[in-house]
Order: sequence, then C-alpha cells, then structure tokens
Amino acid sequence: MRAAVLLGPRRLVVRERPTPRPGPYDVLVRLIAVGLCGSDVHFYEHGRVGDLVVDEPLVLGHEAAGEIVAVGSAVDESRIGERVAVEPQRPCRRCRYCLTGAYNLCRSMEFCSAPPVDGAFAEYLVVPADFAYPVPGTMSDAAAALLEPLSVGIAAVRKARVRPGSAVLVAGAGPIGVLTAAAARAHGASVVVASDPLAARRAVAAVHGATRVIDPLEQRLEEESVDAFVDASGAPAAIDAGLRALRAGGTAVLVGMGSPRVDLDLFLVQSRELRLEGLFRYVDTWPTAIALAESDPADLDALVTGSVGLDGLDEAMRRNGDADVVKFIVDPRR
Repeated sequence: MRAAVLLGPRRLVVRERPTPRPGPYDVLVRLIAVGLCGSDVHFYEHGRVGDLVVDEPLVLGHEAAGEIVAVGSAVDESRIGERVAVEPQRPCRRCRYCLTGAYNLCRSMEFCSAPPVDGAFAEYLVVPADFAYPVPGTMSDAAAALLEPLSVGIAAVRKARVRPGSAVLVAGAGPIGVLTAAAARAHGASVVVASDPLAARRAVAAVHGATRVIDPLEQRLEEESVDAFVDASGAPAAIDAGLRALRAGGTAVLVGMGSPRVDLDLFLVQSRELRLEGLFRYVDTWPTAIALAESDPADLDALVTGSVGLDGLDEAMRRNGDADVVKFIVDPRR
C-alpha cells in the first residue's frame, strides 16, 4: 500500500509499505477520508509533541473513516463492506485504567500516529473491530472522519461539567474549539463564547454553536462570568484570561497544545477553588458524536476547506495555519 511517511521535521515522503493484516479481533479498513489535525502538523514541523518524539519513520493521521474490506477470525464476516468511523485507540483492556473505564489513560495504549505507532495517512489501517463504528448512509466520508475532533470536544465539555444553562468560554476557534462550542450547545449551555484573534475563525465558530465571539486582542470577558472554560489554543495569555473569567468553583479544561509550561496564578486558583483538568483523548464518545453530527450544531462538512491525496499532504501541512484554512481532508486513494 501507499503511505505518507514522516522521516523528520518537514520531511514527508510517499512510500510503499506492507498492507497490514488484521488480528483475530480486528478489521482492515480501506481509508477514504482522513482529517489533518494540528497535532499532525506539530509532529511535521517539530518532530515531537511533548514527550512523544519521532525517532524513526512514522505514518501520521488519526481522524479516519473508510470501508471494512477484511475481518479477523473472531469478527463476523457480515461487517465486510461497512462504512465506519475509526476511534484510533488500542488500549490493553487489562490494566486498572481500562478496567475502570478510563482506557484513554492506558499506559500501554497504542494510538494511531503517536510514535512509534503508524497512523492513517495510508491506504489501509487495522482497527479493533469494536472501535470501528458504523456510520449512517446520510453521513459523508469527511464528516465520519471528523467525528474524531468532535469527540475531543465532547470529552472536553463532559470534563467541564457543562449542563443545561451553563455559560462556557472556549479559547481558540480552530476545529477543536469550534467543535467544542458545538458540543457545549448540544449539552445545554445557554451561553457559549468563542475567543480567537482571527476574524475568519470567529465567523466559523459563530455558526457552529457559539452564541458570542470575541477578539481576545481587543476584548476580555468580565471576571467570574462563566461556569466553564475550555482552552483549545494553548496560548498562555488565553489560559490566564480564561481562568480569570471563571466563577468560583468553576472548571477549566486544558486541551490546546502550545507552550509546554505556563505561569499560573496559584492564589486565583486557590481562592476561587477552581478545578483544572487536563484532557488526553476520549472515552466512549463516538456514539454521542454520531448522534450530534446528524444535528445542526455540528455541521462537519461545512468545516472542510479542501481535499488532497497523499501526494498533496506536504503542501496541506504547510498551509494548515493559514487564516482561510479550517480542515483539510486527505483521501489516501488519490
């Protein structure tokens, strides 16, 4: 099969790789649509994300959808031909995290595109059968792939304890921020403020769940004005402003990848008894994401800027930060 392989920072080549074979409880998915994520771009530009370092050739990509073309010996053959969205995790299923429902924290996790595990910018991918979710015929392939970033948004608002009537601030209106806003509205938030310095991204957020958008370079929310804060920017200034906007007892969820360290107003956190939550992937979000994607707040197709083949991935990586880009979709068949 053909696959786009990262050899080092800004060194991406298309090569022939062996087509993987499914294990007994796996399915082989022919990939049709794979979203380009900010973490993919971070690996492309820097060769690492936090402690995850690319020290050998790696296939990136984890926002994936396609068609099952083969199954393992323990999987019903009737699944061949199903269109599926991929949850790109392979937990061990035996450790205490897995057994208590926090499988995203499995210390033996194999996650697509997290070194040294190859990802989905390839023609085929082997997936645990129960992590390949059938999608309705009305859902496009691109939308099925974008259930992954929508799942991040769902996991974030769950952690932020968003409920009917909540007021929520989301910093950063890239795909994760926009879909977090959509998820917050779907979970009943009555006020969803999206903050981003780029007008084009604020405009996207305004039609995907945000009830108000602001330019953080010109405006800040009043202190103690929201119940929950989700940072999808990774910008230290945005994190500080978001914490100050939280009411006493509120929850902040840190999703964005930016500076590895930030200054923290510890007295603010202590005196308001704020809860700070990290977010690392998701647990059991795809059924909710599929249901939400069929409703108006999460018009996933509208987020697609364009589609490229494997040979166009390098250029898409370089353009991903442009103001007019929301989400590139890669079709590995091209």
